[in-house]
Amino acid sequence: MRLVIAAAAAVFVVTAAQAERRIFIIANDGDGYGVDRCLESGSGCGQAVANSYCHSREFAQAVSFRKVDRDDITGDIPASGAGSCHGASCANFVAIECSR
Repeated sequence: MRLVIAAAAAVFVVTAAQAERRIFIIANDGDGYGVDRCLESGSGCGQAVANSYCHSREFAQAVSFRKVDRDDITGDIPASGAGSCHGASCANFVAIECSR
C-alpha cells in the first residue's frame, strides 16, 4: 500500500512540475543592442534576457529559448504593430519557455 501511495505522490509531483511551465512566443525585433541575435541563436548571451523576460511574467527562470518559424505558430499573426509584416520584411519570432 505504501508503494502505491509513493507512486501516486511521484506522479503528482511530476504533473505539478510540468504544469508550472509556459512557452511565450514573442516578436524578436532588432533594437540595435544585439539582444535579438542572442535570443535567436540560443547562445549564452540570451540566457540573461530570457530570464529577465520570465521574471517579468512572474516565473523563476527561462528553461529554453529559440527561434521559431512563422509557419510553426498557430493563430493570428498581427497585421500591424509588433510581429507584423511590412512588404517582404517580417519580424522574427522567439519562443521562451519559463518555469516557476
